[in-house]
This record gives sequence, C-alpha cells and structure tokens, in this order.
Amino acid sequence: MSKMPTPPTLPTATVRPILDMNAYDGQVSAKADQGNDLLMRRTRNVGAASVLFYRDPIEMVSASGCWMTASDGTNYLDFYNNVPSVGHCHPQVVSAMADQAARLNINSRYLHQTTETYLDRLKATFPDHLENVVLTCSGSEANDLALRTAQRGTGARGIIVTECAYHGNTATVTDISPSAFKRGKLPDHVVSVPAPGKLAYGDDIAGGFADAIVKAIAVLSDRGHGIAALIVDSIFSSDGVFSNPRGFLRLAVAVVHRAGGVFIADEVQPGFGRTGDAFWGFLRHDVTPDIVSMGKPMGNGFPMAGIAVRPELLAAFCEDVGYFNTFAASPVAAATGLAVLDVIRDENLLANAMICGKYLREGLQHLADIDGRISDIRGAGLFLGVDLSPNGAPEDANGQLVGDVINAMRRHRVLIGAAGKYGETLKIRPPLCLRQSEVDFFIEALGKSLRECG
Repeated sequence: MSKMPTPPTLPTATVRPILDMNAYDGQVSAKADQGNDLLMRRTRNVGAASVLFYRDPIEMVSASGCWMTASDGTNYLDFYNNVPSVGHCHPQVVSAMADQAARLNINSRYLHQTTETYLDRLKATFPDHLENVVLTCSGSEANDLALRTAQRGTGARGIIVTECAYHGNTATVTDISPSAFKRGKLPDHVVSVPAPGKLAYGDDIAGGFADAIVKAIAVLSDRGHGIAALIVDSIFSSDGVFSNPRGFLRLAVAVVHRAGGVFIADEVQPGFGRTGDAFWGFLRHDVTPDIVSMGKPMGNGFPMAGIAVRPELLAAFCEDVGYFNTFAASPVAAATGLAVLDVIRDENLLANAMICGKYLREGLQHLADIDGRISDIRGAGLFLGVDLSPNGAPEDANGQLVGDVINAMRRHRVLIGAAGKYGETLKIRPPLCLRQSEVDFFIEALGKSLRECG
C-alpha cells in the first residue's frame, strides 16, 4: 500500500489543558443526555468538576486483565489506564487486600509486620541513598510532600518544570502543573522549559535541555527565589512522552545539583516497571534523584503513593512540621502493595513490557509506513506516544485528528488517551500483562480508525 499524499500545512494549533483532552462536553450532547439518567445524575451531583471520557461517556461495570466491560456488554481493550498496572482486578492483589482487611486495618501509628516487610521490599528497588520512604494516598500528596521537603532542605523556593507537566492537584502541586491551567499563568516561583524533544532542541536533546535549565535557574535567581528543585515525570507523559536518548537527563540534573537544588523524579506514571528496561524511569538515565515520588500503579487501583527520600532532607522537613497520613501505610495498603511487587516479579512483567513493547512498536511502525499522518513514535516498554498530524509534519501538530481517532477506536473497542501541548499525541499505556494477541487487536483497531478519519 502506498503512503498517503501530504496535505497542505495547517493553521496554528490551540494549546489544550490536560482535562480537556478526549473529554465529554455536556453542551454539545445535551439533547442526547436527556435519555441518559446516569449521566444526568453525574452532572447534577458533581457539577462543573465532573470529568468524563468520550463524546458519549461509557458506563463501566467490570474488568479483568487488559479488558473492561460496559453496562451494555461491550468489552473494551484498555490501552489507557495505567492504574491497574498488573491487570484489572488481579486475583492475587484482590485476595491480599481482602484478607488483610478482614483481619486488621488501622493507621500507621501501630507496628505491623506486613508494613515493614513492604517498605523493605520497596526500598530494595531504589538506590541505597534513598533510605527513607513516606507513604501517602495519592500522587498529588506525594508530590506536595516532595516539594515542601525540597524547599525546606534547600532554603530556596524556585521550581523548574516542563511546559506541559502535570504533577497533581493540591494547591502546591497545581502551581507546578501547567497542563492543568485553563487560564492564568504559572506563579512567580515556577519556571517552565520545553519538553526534551527534537522540535525544541534538535539533535542535542541532552545539551539543549540542560541549557534550558541553566536559563531557568537564572530567571529564578533574578526573581529572588533561588532553585529548590527540578521536578520531572521521567518519561514526560503529559508533554507527549519523551524517553530517549537514554541518559539525556544527566546533564540537566548535574546543573541543578551544582546550583544547590535537588532533583525530584516523579515516577507516578513511569514507575513500577512500565518502561520494561528498568523498574524506575530515572534509572534509564543513570541519574541520582534526591526524592522520588510514586503513586498510581503502586496499589493496582488501591489508593497508594509515597516518596523515597534522602534521610537528611526528610529530617530537616520534620524539624518544622513533620508528616502523618491517616490512611497511608495501613496494613491493608502494605499487603496490597506487597502483592503488586510479587506479581511484577512472579509474572516477569518487566520482561513482558519489553517484549510486548517491542512488538507493539513494530506494529505502529508498520502503520506509519502506510499512513504518513503518524509523524513520530516515542517511548519505552509499554509507555508509548504516537504523534498524529494531518499533513505528516511534526511542527503542524493538531489535536483534532487525535480526538477523532480516539473516538473511532472506542467504536472498535479500544480505549486510549491523549497527551502533548496540543493533544496531538496518542498516549499508550496498557496493563503490563498485555499479550501479543491484544497488541494485534490494538493495531488493527488503530489502522481502521485512521482510515475512517481520513
């Protein structure tokens, strides 16, 4: 099959906040909504804060492995949700959760064997200098604690992020999440830099990104804030997924350390083996984080998160305020987290992420050879970003095509999300238990969807 002809250059695309990507718009579908009592109840109950996927939202009732089932009986292949990372409703994780809940569940102010066993196992995945782990219930809480710890430890306030970063939704963390903003701008103590891609930095991504960090530090110094931390999601998920070349973060982290700041590796999305070649995303870059935040896949759907941190930084923070979380580090959380680590090990899910990730990438490249609108494929393991551009030019990114493809794939029973400054990137994050037959199903659905959106 020959490659598609290249259409003309498109108008400049519109920047899209992360929650607007593939989101239900109640105004557009108001007439259809009148026959959907559940949707009307959701809108009435949650109001303006309601966020739902798809132009026609889906009611889900069950899930297993890589599949979710809707109320009408339709089975969907989940290529979006990295929360149930080892598979939806994994029986070993569910059993551990339920068994512990039936015996004891209490806050962390009591000693419990399972809690310490879990923390020891978790710490063994980190470099030795990250000796302390503090558990929270969400990635937002983890990043909030990480920022406060960094600012206390350095005596500075300034934070550097990438320009489409998303790190959570507390007040402190929303301030460093540009992709969450629908209006307004970053506060004075936060400076953003372009994501580490070729469009911004050409062929020298490591050098260009490090130079951008140097300039950002100078801006923070001029504003009187100094540099407290560089925080990045180590696969730059919301920016559009930027993973390579391996090691490109080293120069930037060295710049931050020389300036007296700390490096916070946000592993909420790439952590727990998703990249296949490393348990944590930062390990692909041979860098030394001072703090690592984690969440989402940690409990495979149970609300778990936390930070791993240098003891001296945590000690300084606790001199002022300390930290306690009622529901974190409970026996049920520890039992659940321990089961997740067991499943990752026993089912060889890192190796599966590498093998299925390679097979998936080959399928995507085959589609790119056929359809010139696939302008780039990036990522590692089972975390990939696929840019779509109506004319095939990366610089002419536009989220409209991605939105159309996402909704077409829903018709072909595949769930997938979007990322990037303009929503121009298909964000691919299936559960780590993915099988090659499911990759085939996905590639076939994507090919059909692209043809329908021609």
